[in-house]
Amino acid sequence: MAFDLKNKLSIALEKRAPLFDVTDAFRVVNGAADGFPGLTIDKFGDRYQMQFFGPELLTSKTEIVEALAALFNPICVVSKERLSSSGRSLENAPMDVVIGSREDAVGTVREGNANFHVDLLDTINPGLFLDMRHVRLEVEERFRAMSGASPSHLADSANLENVVRSGLRFLNLFSYTCSFSVHARLGGAAVATNADISGKILDKGRENYALNGLDLRFGEFFRGNAIEYVHWAQKKGHRFDGIVLDPPSFARFKGFNFNVREHLMPLVADCATLLNPGGFFMVSSNYSEFNLNAFARDVLVAVSSVHPNAKTSWKKSQDVDFVGSGSTKDSCLVATLVEV
Repeated sequence: MAFDLKNKLSIALEKRAPLFDVTDAFRVVNGAADGFPGLTIDKFGDRYQMQFFGPELLTSKTEIVEALAALFNPICVVSKERLSSSGRSLENAPMDVVIGSREDAVGTVREGNANFHVDLLDTINPGLFLDMRHVRLEVEERFRAMSGASPSHLADSANLENVVRSGLRFLNLFSYTCSFSVHARLGGAAVATNADISGKILDKGRENYALNGLDLRFGEFFRGNAIEYVHWAQKKGHRFDGIVLDPPSFARFKGFNFNVREHLMPLVADCATLLNPGGFFMVSSNYSEFNLNAFARDVLVAVSSVHPNAKTSWKKSQDVDFVGSGSTKDSCLVATLVEV
């Protein structure tokens, strides 16, 4: 059994080989598509997160941990059981450090030119959503193309002054730990504004800025409802060269219940009024009931109501490490990028 598990892990790892030079944070196992039904395993540098979304392999948990230890020699492994006895998915999942200590669960990871803090014991989300990596890297490249910045521009004071003078602005709504904005700034955005309801999360974003040698600029951190920020920015006449809108499926803001089925497309249309000509707008959702083609069509219609010549650049799902994406509710994503 142990050999079989170790062999399956090795096969799964090799599927992720295209990412080895890009990042040290990726999904090693994505459920049944990798031969591990009900289980995902994420690598965050030398730290690993196991999440059980079903009961299929719970009885083999010890053997799986032993196989992980033998193959990867991890500093830390955290196990999270995302299913209750009734079969209901848990957002506040029981967490258990099965290798290492609680202190070992905290570290940093590399993603392209960026670095990010992670904490495997900070709720169910360690601080970086792996399935959006390919979009974050593209955001950086798009700003680099617009600004003419080089990957090492932060070490070049003359180049940095040119970046600031360029005035390129990025808006990151429901920003979480501001990873999109770190990439935008590294690509040459003069200002990257983050809007999130959680002050704690925005503090983690500031820590990610510091980790990447980025100074904090006026107007980059807005604690509050992302929808309120959009309406405020409309009144102020603010404009952006790139916008990312990646909302939760459901959220509650001061008595207002947000759900993506009802409120996302009107918000897309509002965001489109903030977009400069020549800019880009990425919209995504992990809501499992969305169909990718219909989602991309609806986003384009909403953006076109403001920018008639808007066009879809791409529509896609999760990155390559999410093998079998869309086959289960815990591994799904619809994303599209529109250029105006």
